[in-house]
Amino acid sequence: MPRLSDLGEREILALAIANEEEDGRIYADFAQMLAENYPDSAAVFRAMAAEEESHRRNLIDLFSRRFGAHIPLVRRQDIRGFPMRLPAWRMKTLRLDAIRDQTEEMERDAARFYRVAASRSTDAETRRLLGDLAVVEDGHLHHAQILRADLLGGGRGEREDESARRRFVLQVVQPGLVGLMDGSVSTLAPVFAAAYATHDSWNAFLVGLAASVGAGISMGFAEALADDGKLSGRGRPLLRGLICGLMTMGGGIGHTLPFLIPAFHLAVLAATAVVVFELLAISWIRWRYQDTPFVSAILQIMLGGGLVFAAGVLIGQG
Repeated sequence: MPRLSDLGEREILALAIANEEEDGRIYADFAQMLAENYPDSAAVFRAMAAEEESHRRNLIDLFSRRFGAHIPLVRRQDIRGFPMRLPAWRMKTLRLDAIRDQTEEMERDAARFYRVAASRSTDAETRRLLGDLAVVEDGHLHHAQILRADLLGGGRGEREDESARRRFVLQVVQPGLVGLMDGSVSTLAPVFAAAYATHDSWNAFLVGLAASVGAGISMGFAEALADDGKLSGRGRPLLRGLICGLMTMGGGIGHTLPFLIPAFHLAVLAATAVVVFELLAISWIRWRYQDTPFVSAILQIMLGGGLVFAAGVLIGQG
């Protein structure tokens, strides 16, 4: 999958056109969702959708003058490290302020993209238009402030630093959660398979330790190499890789340490209790930082963890 730096100006402009079209449709969907209960916010989103359409037409005109009538299909999901968009229909069950959070993130992503694209352009007209669009997207933060007042009822709720919170979620919570989920769930099968196959706590501990360390190294490298963070705003890849790797290792070692208890059955009971705690912690993090309904988060992670746990026990007893 190519990075943005691999694209020529023709493909960059085509990507910008596709981005504006997708963002405009998302804003229009938000307007439709909020029209009944939040008419002021719906009006803001309709204006933002119309402005995105204006940007799209300007970009198409520029593309036609430079490269002709045919616009190649280049989408954000085709570019490595490009931030994805959550469609409006997937946000109907989420908290209302999640819409505001996504809006702010979309504006920052768009401004960041236009600045990077402008810096790579050698054509004066293209460079000017992309730079102007970056300034316009920055100006959309005023719309987010209007949405904040409407969605939070004129100032109710905590006045937290949204920018700092967003960076924390992107750069720390997300890689940490990925690692914790992988370490807590994927190591269940080898640990409990070894435990029930040998009925020896020490052997189960060694298997769990090896699986946790190996998974931590693998996940750390995978996270660090997945995205350089320049477009997604996810921060330095080495830091994300370190966080992900350590959380993966910690998630596996958590239910491995009880097998230091010599009494096998007591060790299994303690390890099972730790597993339940780990899965509840993952569910709480998803609810707190990813706007996932708590009951849904519990059911999803308990189902996945339960299946892996059962697989390990059945394989070990076989």
